[in-house]
Amino acid sequence: MDQSVKDALARWPDVPAVYGWLSLDARGRWRLHPQGQSAQGGPGESITNSQILEFINRNYEHDEAGRWYFQNGPQRVFLRLDAAPYTLRLSDDNRSLLTHTNAVIDTVEAWKLDDAGQLYAMTSLGAGIVLDRDLPPLLEKLATDSGAPLLDALADLPRGGTIQAAFPGAYPAAPLSLIAQENVAQELGFDPDPRPQAA
Repeated sequence: MDQSVKDALARWPDVPAVYGWLSLDARGRWRLHPQGQSAQGGPGESITNSQILEFINRNYEHDEAGRWYFQNGPQRVFLRLDAAPYTLRLSDDNRSLLTHTNAVIDTVEAWKLDDAGQLYAMTSLGAGIVLDRDLPPLLEKLATDSGAPLLDALADLPRGGTIQAAFPGAYPAAPLSLIAQENVAQELGFDPDPRPQAA
């Protein structure tokens, strides 16, 4: 978090949070909802200013309830997550994963594959969905703990079953299990659409 943001928080600790103005789509793009209506499900407007994007990326956090927000000076801007708190992509050398905020993923604690074919990783930073364009090459790299191609093993994985999946050279084996898309937020521990709490 930027020092200027920490200073603003110390100076004005009780600024009310806002909801409905910001969302993060499945491709890791920040979207602005000028009327504060992200809860209505609209796509919003793309934020393209590089300085604003970098500021949001540096000041992106979550609270203990799994609600993610952008700390805009002294004010928390809670956001709607269309897929997960992070969107993960392969690094340029294809040897690790990076978040949409350009943070390097050091560890993967678990993998989740939903019934729509989307892959998620539980990381030390939080849960992330693998970017759609990087999913095929990543699946080609993943292997079971015995070294067999993961794609071959997935065909025999029953619902409720778990196999070990490793990214050789990057992440050691971690459990991979199947989940229903409707249960992703609950199982990965985040609130996809925070609302103001009742007084």
